[in-house]
Amino acid sequence: MDFSIIIDNIDIYLQGAWTTIQLVFMSLLIGLFMAIPLAILRNHRNPLIWGPIWLYTYFFRGTPMLVQVFLVYYGFGQFEFIRESFLWVVFKEAYWCALFAFTLNTAAYTTEIFRGAIANTPMGEIEAAKAYGMSRWQQIKRIILPSALRRALPAYSNEVVFMLHGSAIAGIVTIVDLTGAARIINSKYYSPFEAFIAAGLFYMAITFSIVFVFKQLEKRYHAHLRPRS
Repeated sequence: MDFSIIIDNIDIYLQGAWTTIQLVFMSLLIGLFMAIPLAILRNHRNPLIWGPIWLYTYFFRGTPMLVQVFLVYYGFGQFEFIRESFLWVVFKEAYWCALFAFTLNTAAYTTEIFRGAIANTPMGEIEAAKAYGMSRWQQIKRIILPSALRRALPAYSNEVVFMLHGSAIAGIVTIVDLTGAARIINSKYYSPFEAFIAAGLFYMAITFSIVFVFKQLEKRYHAHLRPRS
């Protein structure tokens, strides 16, 4: 294994890692803010409210993310009204197409994660809130959401890791992320092992950092569940 290939091109990997982190962080952040209200509405009894949200989550959870990226990157340009509108400034760039597709994908998965956590809120907590005279909105804001978000942490941490790994497809649409950087190095030196093992190590480092952060969050917000010595 020729380590000099990795060392001589470390700047390309660092640039690719930064692009990957940006894409994943921004899509997760926007997707999180989308998912919370969608999860609340997803638990509504009226099918006219939860039905469209179910269709949205079903589509994005039922199709590969690669197909979703292709639909945005290659598909939107087919519509004349998009090409002639201000949206074309965004969707003509591969970076924003990938960010748009990633955001909708992670928002769909996160919506279902939070929906389950909200639906499984212990009835005792809700009855206690009602006994204090809280309105439905106060119950959601003060009791249901904080409780649900705490219980959803382990499942959401998996979604964050899956989103990081799924972001590797961004390199297919000309974005120089970590996988894209490895493809550049491979095409330059014809050394696939060195090129992709380096990218894999970067992904592992980012993954372990994410896992560590979520472990600390779980220790803090699940402290009341640990047995007292």
